[in-house]
Amino acid sequence: MHELDEQDKQLLRLLQQNNRLTTDQLAKKVNLSQSAVQRRLTRLREKKIIEADVSIIAPAAASVGITCVVDVILHEGGSKAVDQFKAAMQKSVEVAQCYYVTGTYDFVLIVNMRDMQHFEQFSKKLLMDNPNVKHFYTHVVMDRVKSSYALPL
Repeated sequence: MHELDEQDKQLLRLLQQNNRLTTDQLAKKVNLSQSAVQRRLTRLREKKIIEADVSIIAPAAASVGITCVVDVILHEGGSKAVDQFKAAMQKSVEVAQCYYVTGTYDFVLIVNMRDMQHFEQFSKKLLMDNPNVKHFYTHVVMDRVKSSYALPL
């Protein structure tokens, strides 16, 4: 991984707060020229340190009524079963995040649904009818206390 200097870190902190800042605004905040900022941003994107430039949409605007955290245990932990489950989760538009984890569960999913009927359809199709899923446990989110994609630098 590329070693980040303090100016790279400053740029990344600023962009994690607001990725719509112009190179002129960024340059003034980190005491660099616009061209130096542009070169750094290009390098950070090419090296995949900046993975994406996205807009985070309010769940209600996307008709998301509920978010669920789902813990999944597979029957078998072989690489084929794991890869098949990963592929299925990557294809699902409802799955916002999917983590392959250590411990009691094999996967932890963050899923966004219109309502409980939508979750029932999702869980039947991708979990109940999946012969490799042994158990799954669902936690319905009551309140989104903190939701951030910012990483400490």
